[in-house]
Amino acid sequence: MTTEKKTFDTKTIALGAILTAIVIVLQYLGSFIHLGPFSISLVLLPIVIGAAMCGKAISTWLGFVFGVVVLISGDAAAFLSVNAIGTVITVLAKGMLAGLVAGIVYGLLSKFNRYVAVVVAAIACPIVNTGIFLIACRVFFFETITEWAAGMDVVKFMFVGLVGLNFLVELAINVVLSPTIVKIINIFKKN
Repeated sequence: MTTEKKTFDTKTIALGAILTAIVIVLQYLGSFIHLGPFSISLVLLPIVIGAAMCGKAISTWLGFVFGVVVLISGDAAAFLSVNAIGTVITVLAKGMLAGLVAGIVYGLLSKFNRYVAVVVAAIACPIVNTGIFLIACRVFFFETITEWAAGMDVVKFMFVGLVGLNFLVELAINVVLSPTIVKIINIFKKN
């Protein structure tokens, strides 16, 4: 399979559907694992797999599905009550852009080395996901977050209190499991 497709073949559609189901299940399971105020995003791995196996269109789709499940599951409830439109934009944009960037990174680097491409895509995915969240916190929710910080430096609170531990765990999971993703890709490529 190539990372860039002009049309979707049966294998790509089937794998995209399987990864979509995995994203839904992992997001619901992940919603029970909280470090700080938010749950861990376990879905970034299938998004990276989608980027590597199916290309940026599928990985962007998987990021969209991730966002929809976050909205439906109630994971974004604290922000929905503050600014519903800002929350929907944030949640969908961070998932879709994380998938798109992972797809672009993999597509560019896989021409040289698939292992490096997967590792860099697995690093880029949580960085984009968390980065978009932090930008949106500043744009849509800063007043509320200032209240939540209760006298702390607000930017420090955003980086340490809101995303710090979650981001590190998500990044570690992606980097540690990247070799597994490479093995999956190599198995599929051989078949």
